[in-house]
Amino acid sequence: MALDADRVRVLVEVAHAGSIAAAAARMGFTPSALSQQLAKLEREVGAPLIERGRTGTRLTGPGRVLLEHGERVVGELRAAERAVRAAVGAEPQRIAVGAFSTAARTLLPRALAALKAGRPGIRTSLVDVEPPEGYGLVAARELDLLVTHRYPGVTLPPARGMRRRLLLRDPLRLVLPPGHRLAAAEEIALADVAGEDWVSGAPGVPNRICLDSLGPLPVAYETRDYEVTLALVEAGLGVSFVPASMLAGRRVVAKDLAGRSPVREVYVVHPPRPSAPVVELLSRLRPAGP
Repeated sequence: MALDADRVRVLVEVAHAGSIAAAAARMGFTPSALSQQLAKLEREVGAPLIERGRTGTRLTGPGRVLLEHGERVVGELRAAERAVRAAVGAEPQRIAVGAFSTAARTLLPRALAALKAGRPGIRTSLVDVEPPEGYGLVAARELDLLVTHRYPGVTLPPARGMRRRLLLRDPLRLVLPPGHRLAAAEEIALADVAGEDWVSGAPGVPNRICLDSLGPLPVAYETRDYEVTLALVEAGLGVSFVPASMLAGRRVVAKDLAGRSPVREVYVVHPPRPSAPVVELLSRLRPAGP
């Protein structure tokens, strides 16, 4: 069985866009044309690849298997096209970065600005990608670089042909409202704040998985946005764990947990042969800590 590469690309685009209509808009085709290509691909593999629903599409088991391979195929074709265009001087330098929100705020602005200053003709872009998503976008070369994270208790997705390295370790600090009864304490044990109202993400969100791994703690306010978390803590509504990189200039009391505080690991993921702009951007990002 020889699969048609263009039809495999359609599957990849639909999976990344979340619906046939969105993928059709991105590719410049009609939804019916893409549906026909998907139907032909399903006949080629002899199995349904997507399930259509009111809110979009969902991959079947065979669809997920083909997507994993298809992302790498599409990525290699895109890399080949860019290399040829660059060889004839027709491809401007570009770099597309995906990052979770706090990395986009604290790590990337200065690094991207320095890259553009050193390479005036380069085109840069940044999109929000919340972990564990984004690996497939790197494999398909929709992203040149992904900045992602892992919280304690969360398993890293497989990198499968991509390069992943630790960029830094970002300690999670216990944050208390100003004037909290434990604000002057030199050391705080988790038991000292176990009965407080906690602020964290919803079940399944990485920082909530981390929190739940520490013990049964009452979460009164659910948000994955650390700006919201800090605003709630500043208002005296609860306590939380927040990455140290987010705390500059905030009106909270930050403490390390007695024993060992949890640590969020920040990683970069890129293709095995990163472009020169990606290598330069990596050199401008903060290195891994001890």
